Amino acid sequence: MAKANKFGTFAGVFTPSLLTILGVIMYLRLGWVVGESGLIATLGIILIAHVISVTTGLSVSSVATDKKVKAGGLYYMLSRSLGLPIGGSIGITLFIGTALSISLYIVGFSDSFNNSIGFATEGLGATRLTGTITLTGLVVIALISTSIALKAQFYIMAAIFLSLISILLGAFTGAHGLNASAPAIGIPKDGMSLAAVFAIFFPAVTGFTAGVAMSGDLKDPKRSIPIGTMASIAVGLIIYIGLALFLAYSIDSNALRTDYNVLSKVAYFAAYGAPLVMAGIWGATLSSALGGILGGPRILQAMSVDRVTPKALAKGAGKSNEPRRALIVTFVIAEAGVLLGELDLIARVVSMFYLTAYGFINLTSALESWSGSDFRPQFKIPRPISILGAVATFVVMFQLDFVAMLVAFTIIGVIFIILTRKQISIGFSDIWQGVWSEVLRTALYKISRKEADQRNWRPNILLFSGDTEKRAYMLEFGQSLVSRLGVD
Repeated sequence: MAKANKFGTFAGVFTPSLLTILGVIMYLRLGWVVGESGLIATLGIILIAHVISVTTGLSVSSVATDKKVKAGGLYYMLSRSLGLPIGGSIGITLFIGTALSISLYIVGFSDSFNNSIGFATEGLGATRLTGTITLTGLVVIALISTSIALKAQFYIMAAIFLSLISILLGAFTGAHGLNASAPAIGIPKDGMSLAAVFAIFFPAVTGFTAGVAMSGDLKDPKRSIPIGTMASIAVGLIIYIGLALFLAYSIDSNALRTDYNVLSKVAYFAAYGAPLVMAGIWGATLSSALGGILGGPRILQAMSVDRVTPKALAKGAGKSNEPRRALIVTFVIAEAGVLLGELDLIARVVSMFYLTAYGFINLTSALESWSGSDFRPQFKIPRPISILGAVATFVVMFQLDFVAMLVAFTIIGVIFIILTRKQISIGFSDIWQGVWSEVLRTALYKISRKEADQRNWRPNILLFSGDTEKRAYMLEFGQSLVSRLGVD
């Protein structure tokens, strides 16, 4: 029975990943990004963000095709490569980022829904009320059946593509009255910093992890993760670049900067409330939130199985081991984000958590390919790709918010120390012995290529002492001769 519930590449990886990529940021913030930064800077933001997503996607695909990937997605890969303390540290931040991304999508849906029906209150009351009701409804769906939730995504994908067609048709008819008098090409003088705009946009490209998080529910993870992940990233890149060009050349830049719902106003049938665009926005945001609701608890459950988080959360329900207890924890964190209600603030926090995880998965792939004697992935990539991804990720974190980066690394460091002291064993070896062996081998090779000179000579004594307890004085004598400069 459990085996019949496993999913293939299209349903299990490509569809949830693409629907999360084409979510709230595309509908409610991409136009603002173009108006705030201009077309050239927007294309730069999209491409830099995709440098990180593409390199990370390739690294994920490489690591996923080397070992059998079980439930937990990125956490499982990191913990089995970098060791449980580091993997657990990143896994906890990744779980929190996933839970908060649910808040991001639901707040986006709530804003759009409330505007469409004219439901508004002072402050964030309407957003919080609608968001709480929506989140509760999605959690109930996830509790009923994961299979139903994934099958519903096919209809949502159709709605998204119909909404994009509606937007293009509306632009060509020009009936909306928001045509651009001049394309928004350059950066406006009074615009926000590009770093701030990038932080708000970046969650748009994090969606590919929605499919990776379902690793334990896939028929063939080694095949599905590489194909589904890279296909979703490629399709998302094409759509974002095409939509940015369209927005810059067809809609007035002032409208882009001041109206988050501009896409619904330029679409075909805009006079009737742009039903296709509304269906696309609501479908994309709800499916993205549902992807987080399905993936987040599985990360937490996998960590609980390894005793990184409370063991009680490891218990699943039914033959498919549904993580219902972990789902309740995910609901609580997501609800906290919904009550916060600030879309842009949540986007910045989510960006930092995801960037941290992506940097370490790229580092994992690079270290595995360099030092792992048993690292033989079916999906091979050049090592510089993973190194580029790691460097790009940490540079972007530094540029976005140096203080937030230090806070993130401090939190990870504290969790790492706690997990190290717990000395949890999961029966898997990590890559660090291989890393130190490779460092030592490389150093010895470099030393052997040069002749020793007086300045760099080191005393080394080969001493057969027999029983160390009876001839301890010989070891002490040898150590006195070589001091700290020899090898003993």
